Amino acid sequence: MQTTVNAPALSKNKCTTGLKVALRVLEKWDATVKQACAILRVSPSTVARAKSAEGTEWSISLDSDVMQRISIVLNIHSALRLVFDNPENVYGFPSMKNHNEFFNGRSPLEIMAQGDFISLYETYRRIDSIRGAQW
Repeated sequence: MQTTVNAPALSKNKCTTGLKVALRVLEKWDATVKQACAILRVSPSTVARAKSAEGTEWSISLDSDVMQRISIVLNIHSALRLVFDNPENVYGFPSMKNHNEFFNGRSPLEIMAQGDFISLYETYRRIDSIRGAQW
């Protein structure tokens, strides 16, 4: 017996909003367009359209992989906001070199920009564990 779970499709409005917010966060992290594309698995033209579409009726449908990537970026941002009080650390931490075992001298942004889902998720886990250590 095989069980299939179909998640409800997200509206274009939710996809568009999620993409725009994630791109703003990545921009504040000083991610390049190339890095943002790799992290979110979207094309440079999609990034350009999303950035230029402020206040317009532009919308996009995104698959579940892209939406999961957006969710992880936003969860990383949320964890950083809980860990750090000042904006310099909230937005600067992802581009700072990190010398713990997982990062090995690379920045979280470099790891995430490898483009594979596991690198993005494992980066989130490491950053979220910092939040957990504070409690």
